[in-house]
Amino acid sequence: MKRIKTVLAVTDLSAPARHAAMRAALLAGQTDAKLGLLHVVDLQLMEHLRSFAGRSGEAAERRLIGEAMKELERLATDMTHRWGSAVEVRLVVGAVLKEIVAHADTLDADLLVMGARGAGFVRELLLGSTTERVLRLITRPVLMVKQIPHGPYQRVLVAVDFSERSVAALRLARLVAPEAHFVVLNAFQPPLENKLRQGGADEFEIMELRDAARRDADARMDEVMAHAGFPAERLTRLVLPGPALDCVLEQEQEQDCDLIVVGKHGYGWIEEMLLGSLTKHLLALSSCDVLVASQSRA
Repeated sequence: MKRIKTVLAVTDLSAPARHAAMRAALLAGQTDAKLGLLHVVDLQLMEHLRSFAGRSGEAAERRLIGEAMKELERLATDMTHRWGSAVEVRLVVGAVLKEIVAHADTLDADLLVMGARGAGFVRELLLGSTTERVLRLITRPVLMVKQIPHGPYQRVLVAVDFSERSVAALRLARLVAPEAHFVVLNAFQPPLENKLRQGGADEFEIMELRDAARRDADARMDEVMAHAGFPAERLTRLVLPGPALDCVLEQEQEQDCDLIVVGKHGYGWIEEMLLGSLTKHLLALSSCDVLVASQSRA
């Protein structure tokens, strides 16, 4: 992906989803991309309405869809007025997850933008629904917006583990925030440190192991950054010991970042497991927006 050509914002017409739509409009304007706005009326809700209210339910259904369409068009007008991006509006009735993925495929969207909901423990519960399921299934980058957008991203934290998905994350970060300052972070943990401690290794041996792990991480960071081509004046590179989640959350605050970019893992059952770790917890616990890059779209 050499540039972002199409951005799709998904909204449930809530306030957090409005913030996501505005961020999508801002990004579309920055990248001269086509912009779509999608709202899915849940088919199950419609079916419950019909079964509960009978014929009167059909009239209520039409009113509900009509009001949703008016609100969607008002949002699109506001997006254009604020950020100057023309918006293609679509409202569909169907299974929410299926329709989101299908419409992203129809548009061949380079970026899907969604909003966060709730806060703290409640947010973590809610993230187990639509956003997280979309991340598991879709093969496109997904930006989850948590903050009201006031302008382009200024400081972007990219978490790397030197895999191909890290390369995808670096490339996407530059497309989404071309003028930002980039903080590229690798969190390393010496292999088998805990087992060595349990086996009675002394502190000197542990320190030697940590030094070796750091040298290896520094060398690999040099290699990755040489290929990434980030401007030196807009780059901070960090190689830190510790669990990845702890390091990312700490540096998000320390470096005053407004976007975190991570690479997505594989697909299928293994993604179900992996998404439950770093990515899921970042979505729940970080303060700023989170962009999950897809290796296959890089």
